[in-house]
Amino acid sequence: MPRSPRIHRYRDGDELVARAANMLLQRLISLQAGGTHVPQLGLSGGRIASQVYAAFAQVAPLTPFDPALLELWWTDERFVPLHDDFRHAGQTLSSLAGALAFDPARTHPMPAADGQVELDQAARVYAQELGDTVFDICMLGMGPDGHVAAIFPDHPSFEPTSQTVIPVRDSPKPPGERLTVSLSVLNRSREVWFVVNGAEKAAAVREALSGNPDVPAARVGGSVRTLWLVDEPAAAELPWHICDL
Repeated sequence: MPRSPRIHRYRDGDELVARAANMLLQRLISLQAGGTHVPQLGLSGGRIASQVYAAFAQVAPLTPFDPALLELWWTDERFVPLHDDFRHAGQTLSSLAGALAFDPARTHPMPAADGQVELDQAARVYAQELGDTVFDICMLGMGPDGHVAAIFPDHPSFEPTSQTVIPVRDSPKPPGERLTVSLSVLNRSREVWFVVNGAEKAAAVREALSGNPDVPAARVGGSVRTLWLVDEPAAAELPWHICDL
């Protein structure tokens, strides 16, 4: 892991969601306060992420946060048609955009399987759009197998690559075709925030934080800061003394 992480442990999923949403909001307000830098936010999909975004959207309108001064990027996407309910971008924006007016020019969903581009071309298109962007904050979940974004253990997506956006085939999780940013893109993020809940992920949390090189999550961290926000079931196999809260 590129940097030693800080681990915040919460009682349950509800507390985790509320605290993660508030922490994200306060950090983005801080980043916007200087007035000269538009923060770059990397977003992930998944159930817990969607809950965090929904909680964020509930509280953000009452604060100085300016959604028009935020660049939204996605770390991975299911390569399905644009209006498929399975798309991460659609799920995320349905949680966020109903209450917050984001700038469409600063919203960067990954290409969809709409017949205009095939998977490899879609990866190239997003890589060009992403360029050398550095995420100020990269939000990540983690699967029970330790995967992050769409980078899976024992899979070609986890192999070394010079690509910044990878076309993923034969994904261990459906659908079989996906897009993902590479480990190099994740690791150039200034801050990486893992948000993980559930007892079924406890072993993967332990392995990732022990630095097991066979676990993708163990290979990811921010250049400035790495946070693990976990509930008690997900932290069950960690010594309590290594958790900050």
